[in-house]
Amino acid sequence: MIYGEIYQSPIGALTILSGDKGIKAIKFYEDEKVKAQGRTNEMTRWAVKELEEYFQGKRKAFTVPCVPQGTDFQKRVWEALTQIPYGETRTYKEIAAAAGNSKASRAVGMANNRNPIPIIIPCHRVIGTNGSLTGYAGGLKVKEYLLKLESNLNF
Repeated sequence: MIYGEIYQSPIGALTILSGDKGIKAIKFYEDEKVKAQGRTNEMTRWAVKELEEYFQGKRKAFTVPCVPQGTDFQKRVWEALTQIPYGETRTYKEIAAAAGNSKASRAVGMANNRNPIPIIIPCHRVIGTNGSLTGYAGGLKVKEYLLKLESNLNF
């Protein structure tokens, strides 16, 4: 069974999908199908609570269980992303090395692009080698917002 909940965040509607064992996906839009079904569970409610605390600046690490689906390499990249401390960034090259292949920067970019659980698996913390913001599923303005939120910069 898939459960879903829509959370109206400061960056727009987020659709949170879960199974019984953890969060499966977060999408940057309001999924009408989820709205119509209205089936939430402990995991979706847990994720909403933690996301609310994150956006209020009260939470720096997430504890809600996540069960992202992907290749072994993608999962290693996503695990490496969860090791980036709140308020810090890493380059694609650094994440490639952490995932076990220092020459796989482009593959890291693709794994970031396919990250099913953004924010909780913080792919927004990955930047270009020259310090530039690069693509983000929620858009560069959202990425910039999240990075500023974590660095306590005023808007």
